[in-house]
Amino acid sequence: MTVKTNVILNHNEINHKIRRIAFQIYESNVNEKEVVLAGIDKNGYVFAKKLKTVLQKISDINPVLCKVSIDKKNPWQDVKTSIPEEDYKNKSIVLVDDVLNSGTTLIYGVKHFLNVPLKQFKTAVLVNRNHKKYPVKADFKGISLSTSLHEHIDVVLEGKVFSAVLE
Repeated sequence: MTVKTNVILNHNEINHKIRRIAFQIYESNVNEKEVVLAGIDKNGYVFAKKLKTVLQKISDINPVLCKVSIDKKNPWQDVKTSIPEEDYKNKSIVLVDDVLNSGTTLIYGVKHFLNVPLKQFKTAVLVNRNHKKYPVKADFKGISLSTSLHEHIDVVLEGKVFSAVLE
């Protein structure tokens, strides 16, 4: 059996989506001096770094990067962040991941940050798959895509050519 692959976002489209989402984050934080971009480890963190680069070019907001480590097989276990609670307490946070599938990773990420008071909490994803098991939504999304549960989306955000592929 051969597996069909379809490019759903090419390099230029991904760069366009990153720029558009960065502008949306700026618009929703226009009165903030700082916003925490909390990227879920691996692709979510890479996506957050790219958003930070664009935010620095288009605004005077100081984007603070935070790596969020979640065991995707056991997400209820300890969630770890690369910055201490004091650095995001009473701040505006955007939790960033590459793909929103069931919502499991995002909901446990959200739960972690709710241990302290926050000014605002938003989520950003490159691809929203619409297979949610939890009441979590993407506030900023590159593309929404209806897929079957058997399909997989592979996002490549490092190297010379970015892509999002449906397999």
